[in-house]
Amino acid sequence: MKRIELPVKSLDELKGLRAGEEVLLNGVIYTARDKVHQLAESGKEAWPFELKNNAVYYCGPTPSADGFPMGSCGPTTSSRMDEWAAKLYSQGLAATIGKGPRSEAARSAISNAGAVYFAAFGGCGALYGSRVKKARVIAFENLGPQAVYRVEIEDFPVVVGIGPAGDNIFTDLNF
Repeated sequence: MKRIELPVKSLDELKGLRAGEEVLLNGVIYTARDKVHQLAESGKEAWPFELKNNAVYYCGPTPSADGFPMGSCGPTTSSRMDEWAAKLYSQGLAATIGKGPRSEAARSAISNAGAVYFAAFGGCGALYGSRVKKARVIAFENLGPQAVYRVEIEDFPVVVGIGPAGDNIFTDLNF
């Protein structure tokens, strides 16, 4: 199983990934959902972290339990963020992480950038929470679970949903 360190130093690190490949993610990711995308797109707010070479996890975590940096943090439906995919990937975003298929426009934006979409497993929020080593809100705390978190992860299991070449687990592999 491949291991990927995030953020990547260069998108070239993602070139060999193929749809359906199992990957363990390590390093730093950022959570962002619908409301943050809307605020950034409207120009009312800037992205609170550098997009280039980073990964966005479509997630709304629950409050942390005793002894854990974050509660359950399963993926949310990625297609809700598809309208913003082209702009974000054109700014150097390396990856998004979420669940479910993406639109053709999102697939095209991902492959044009040489980036990747990692599909996380729905119903595994507790598992993903156990892979979080540190987490803190860095922006939009007033949005509750839709705030932006900086999250340090270790051995975070995903599958390549859309590879840098545009191969797509949801269409090409008939999942």
